[in-house]
Amino acid sequence: MLFGLSEVAEDGAEIWSNLAASFTPLTAYSFMLFNLLCAPCFAAMGAIKREMNSASWTWAAIGYLCGYAYLIAFIVYQLGTLFTTGQFGVGTVFAIAALCWLTYLLLRKNKYGEYGEYLHERKVSVNV
Repeated sequence: MLFGLSEVAEDGAEIWSNLAASFTPLTAYSFMLFNLLCAPCFAAMGAIKREMNSASWTWAAIGYLCGYAYLIAFIVYQLGTLFTTGQFGVGTVFAIAALCWLTYLLLRKNKYGEYGEYLHERKVSVNV
């Protein structure tokens, strides 16, 4: 249906040429990354709803997962386009800024100390 084919052979030979024309290796890799990181299946979403016991937190978790997946796929596609074709545009600037922001979030100093402020407030012992 997506490629306008009404009849397809059992081996799907007609689809593969259309699919190969639609996806470059970079777009296919970005698409696979998005699908790897995006929100899980409906059964997992139901488990999230049951565990969080809140519809708003469930939708927030699903939105976060989809947004994060899109951001990573966007960064990979934009930087891949920069390295493979040399095209530099507004999207590349946003991708570099997003990559810097994610790197900062990953490498910043923990402001809660070694075990976190929560454990020190509750006087919870941690056996390490």
